[in-house]
Amino acid sequence: MRFYSLSLIAAICAVGATSCSQKQPEATKTLSGLVPENFDATVDGKQTGLYTLTNANGMEVCITNFGGRIVSIMAPDREGNFKDVVLGFDSIADYINIPSDFGASIGRYGNRINLGKFVLGEDTIQLERNNVENPAYAEGNGEEKFLHQLHGGFKGWQYQVYDVVEANDSSITLAYDSPDGDGKFPGNVKAQVKFTLTADNAVDIDYTATTDKPTVINLTNHSYFNLNGDASMPITNCVLQANASFYTPIDSTFMTTGEIATVKETPLDFTAAKAVGEEIDVVENEQIKNANGYDHNWVLDTKGDDSQVAATLMSPVTGITLTVYTNEPGVQIYSGNFLDGSVTGKGGKTYNQRAGICLETQHYPDSPNKPEWPSTVLNPGETYHSHCVYKFGVEK
Repeated sequence: MRFYSLSLIAAICAVGATSCSQKQPEATKTLSGLVPENFDATVDGKQTGLYTLTNANGMEVCITNFGGRIVSIMAPDREGNFKDVVLGFDSIADYINIPSDFGASIGRYGNRINLGKFVLGEDTIQLERNNVENPAYAEGNGEEKFLHQLHGGFKGWQYQVYDVVEANDSSITLAYDSPDGDGKFPGNVKAQVKFTLTADNAVDIDYTATTDKPTVINLTNHSYFNLNGDASMPITNCVLQANASFYTPIDSTFMTTGEIATVKETPLDFTAAKAVGEEIDVVENEQIKNANGYDHNWVLDTKGDDSQVAATLMSPVTGITLTVYTNEPGVQIYSGNFLDGSVTGKGGKTYNQRAGICLETQHYPDSPNKPEWPSTVLNPGETYHSHCVYKFGVEK
């Protein structure tokens, strides 16, 4: 990213061979309208950039190594026109100045950990707390300001610059070395995430990680999808199906209660496809009221088989479909409840409530405190592996 003083600009205009009054060539843009130069910056001493993946079908995926983020996905609609189907920003400056999870590779632990604390072996680990205001804090009794940890703490991996290991026209591999004590998590963790745009219009995301001390890890992608291809249109019209007969209920602080409950006869039943907005405002349901919509972990019936469909999403406006596959036991479906119109994203679009929906494949929230749930513990000598595929298609 380049910055020039007004005096320097004046000097250039005065002595330059080309007059500043002449029309300058337009900056090169991606298919999604991004200017790659706007992603050239130095953050914490490391270089950031924008990397473009393409395939023979004309699809384009733009990724930045700041937070390992998907910035844009151009997918064809039923008319053959390409639409950008994820939320994000036009520059690294916006990603830095407007804290968000848009498109990010989340670590070390996606989702919440109760009171930011868990027991690992014989040690009690107290993490940073950065989520949900603590009512006791206002009483001035010395309590923490926040109750839980969310997405790795105040400086989770979404705010770090990943190293580019390898990049070509169809894939990019990013790496991040998380030091012992990062967010107060134990162990030096070496992680990689590889994004591949496949020939059949899928974004394949593959995570691996190792550690030198026992730790917990739960990596996920936090893209906000809007298959309408227009962020001014809420995703409530999109049709969702989740291959999940159960979910993990939450309390009023968004924390899982430990129960695994049936979705049957609740607004969380997406075993048969229905519009996201069909029951999203049924506040008589305690879970809808607690989350202000959907912000829950669905227990997938796929049982870690990433050849089975975990979830599907479809826009009746564009016909664009999204099919999700994963080896993870759960998917957090978040309906953009806290987007409130205060953020302006790509192309000057205002992101109002429910401008996007997240389908975050992962282990269950607060698994470190729920030993009966699939474990998120990673030990030395083991390799963590998480796989997620977002495959795009069209319904005529």
